[in-house]
Amino acid sequence: MRRYGMYDASRGLTLAFAAALAGLGLWGAAQIGTQTPGRFWVAMAVVAGAGLLLTLANHVGTWTKGLRLRLSVGTFVLAFLPVLVCVGWILIATQPGSSGWQEGRIDSWSNSIGILGVVHSIGLWHGVLAFGFGLVLGLSLDGVPASAMDMDTVSAYTGPAGVEARQPAAADEPVAAERRWSAAPRETPTEEPTRTRGRTPAR
Repeated sequence: MRRYGMYDASRGLTLAFAAALAGLGLWGAAQIGTQTPGRFWVAMAVVAGAGLLLTLANHVGTWTKGLRLRLSVGTFVLAFLPVLVCVGWILIATQPGSSGWQEGRIDSWSNSIGILGVVHSIGLWHGVLAFGFGLVLGLSLDGVPASAMDMDTVSAYTGPAGVEARQPAAADEPVAAERRWSAAPRETPTEEPTRTRGRTPAR
């Protein structure tokens, strides 16, 4: 457990700092207010950013673990897009005033399919909806190991100590090596005196 002490402490401090920033954002959204449609949408964007910040705090230091941050396409399509449609529908239908952007159209559609009461009931928690929207957006990102292809590319140009690997020289190629061998001077073997077997040299 001791070897995780510094890791747990740094992770806890990072999350606490992110939570403090998110709380500061919520306070700022309260100062903006929701009296008009313009203020309403600015406040909702700040609240959604606070939720996104909390999830991104979990990915701080991802690159130090040999991971890279990527957008999960499946999570984005199957989770975030439905949340985007539902949250957007409810926030548009429950924005303040009677002349909000597309408010009348969404109210008419909700009434036609019989969900107007549900929409306005959930719309009382518009701040929670915006915060959850930011959370789901952040959860669509995850840290994954670097691909094997990327690792092979890096190792092809760098050695074990990060030194650039030498590429094979042209002289080491078979054709060039053959030309070098054919151009080198060849040694001729020295002729040894022939000896006649079974005969003694004449005196």
